[in-house]
Amino acid sequence: MLKDFAKLETFLTVIREHSFSKASAKLGISQPAVTQQIKFIEKYLDCKVIERKKNGVILTKEGEDLYRIALRLEKCINSAERDLIKIINKEITFRIGASFTIGNFIIPGKCLNNIKEVIHNDVQVKVELSAQVIEDILNKKIDLGLIESPVFKDDVIYREWLDDELVIFSNRPLPRSLKPDDLKSYRWICRNESSHTRKLVKEVFEEIGFDCNNLDVLYEVDSTSTLKTSILKADKDESKPPVVSVISHAAITDEVEAGQLYEAKIRGHRIKRKLYIAYSKERKHDAFIENVVGYLQQAKC
Repeated sequence: MLKDFAKLETFLTVIREHSFSKASAKLGISQPAVTQQIKFIEKYLDCKVIERKKNGVILTKEGEDLYRIALRLEKCINSAERDLIKIINKEITFRIGASFTIGNFIIPGKCLNNIKEVIHNDVQVKVELSAQVIEDILNKKIDLGLIESPVFKDDVIYREWLDDELVIFSNRPLPRSLKPDDLKSYRWICRNESSHTRKLVKEVFEEIGFDCNNLDVLYEVDSTSTLKTSILKADKDESKPPVVSVISHAAITDEVEAGQLYEAKIRGHRIKRKLYIAYSKERKHDAFIENVVGYLQQAKC
């Protein structure tokens, strides 16, 4: 069994995801296939390694022993993969498709330079909507996608990557904690109707009992960069309410530290979302893909 690490990888993924179905989605195989591989391990070892419970899975004593062994093997294999990539004599430009927040604010700089070192090749980034990133993966126009909106397709593997938090922000000081009634006292710049950010914010506002129709909306924009620039240049007339919007905390970190922008959160609520790594199922054993995914999940940029 040790010669076939795929089954142990499935075992590790089930444990990390606390779920057979989530492991299935992450590995890009069917749930019955996940179950079959776990049964193979248990038959091979002649003992139970996982107990399925209503709220997830737990390891048996034998499963805990196997888990420690599998972790050691995984570490060795990952190290070997990094060494193998160095001897693959192949000049490529690794193409990454990234949604706006990720491509403009999370991965530029050190993260991209490190990816180049990991695969010993050039890296190219294309910034576009999450849906287009997935289409480009399916059409083989890019090698890997980094998205902020889960546009799920059967032929694509999705790996959870980072937690991203959205905040309310302005170019004028705001209370750090806002009550629902505070929201209608501001002037708003909103993302366009089809934006995943807008849909997420609307869901949170509905959870706190706030009707988005009560917002004083000045206009809409179609990208994170345009939104940030619009708020930076917004009217600062003290006789008028502040101009505000919602954006990823990662997109305004530097400006908040410099005192150019101010952020606030809704009292008792956090607007959070998952960012995903995505790539074609056809390339799940590609050395370049595996090394970039391994770096991204370990480094977290």
